Amino acid sequence: MKAVVQRVSVASVSIAGEVLGQIGPGLLILLGIGAEDQDSDLDWMVGKVLHLRCFEDDQGKMNLSVLDTHGEILCISQFTLYGDCRRGNRPSFDKAANPSLAVGLYEKFIDKIGKKGVIIKAGTFGAKMTISSVNEGPVTLILDSRM
Repeated sequence: MKAVVQRVSVASVSIAGEVLGQIGPGLLILLGIGAEDQDSDLDWMVGKVLHLRCFEDDQGKMNLSVLDTHGEILCISQFTLYGDCRRGNRPSFDKAANPSLAVGLYEKFIDKIGKKGVIIKAGTFGAKMTISSVNEGPVTLILDSRM
C-alpha cells in the first residue's frame, strides 16, 4: 500500500463541479492499493497516518500528529501510485490491485480512520475527480507499507 500524504490547510474533492467532501486543516491522502496488499498493510498504513508527526508544535518542530491537532483527513483512491514508468512512455499498472480488491481495502481504510475519531472525507472510488488543496509547509511525505 502506498500513500502520498500532504499537510493541508484546506482540501476538497469534486465530481463534475459538485463538491463531495471538503476538509479544513489536516491531511490530504492519495492512497494506492497494490495487488499483493493485505489487511496487515492496511493496519500499518492506518497506524502510520494517524501517528505521523508532521504538524508543528509550539517550537516549530514537527512533533504533532493529526490525532494531536484534531485535524481532518481527505482520502482519495489513487491507483496511479502503482504506475511503472521504467519502460516506454505509457505507465504499466500491473502492480496495482484489481478494483474488486482495492475498493474493499480503501473502504476499510476510511472506516478504520473514522473509528479512531478523526473526521474523514473521501472521494468516489474509480470516479474521475477534481482535487483542490492548499499544501501547508509545504509538507509532502510518501509512505509505503512494503518498504
